[in-house]
Amino acid sequence: MNKAESHRDLEVFKRAVVVAMRVFELSKTFPRQEAFSLTDQIRRSSRSVAANITEAWRERRYEAAFISKLSDAETEAAETQTWLEFAVKCGYLEKATAKELFNEYEELIRMIVSMIHNTEKWCLPK
Repeated sequence: MNKAESHRDLEVFKRAVVVAMRVFELSKTFPRQEAFSLTDQIRRSSRSVAANITEAWRERRYEAAFISKLSDAETEAAETQTWLEFAVKCGYLEKATAKELFNEYEELIRMIVSMIHNTEKWCLPK
């Protein structure tokens, strides 16, 4: 069993929050006309990674629910990567900055998938 007492103790959660806040700060520079489209979408998906990790933690009594929520977190991380690509293509984000964020999401995905493949370390005993 892991030593985490709360989802806030998980490195994957901490990193998801940090990168979501970075996305938020950078998205403040997006044009106003993107407020209800790209800006809203990238903020929502980036925040959802951490939120789904939180939900997975609370669902760890039930392995299937735990995996489902982590799968949602993985999906949201990949969605955020797509929005980052659009932000670059639209000229709202520098390629180098987007690449750093993209790579951070790749690492988050790797961590989430590892948790999915090692549920015995995370789920509560039956």
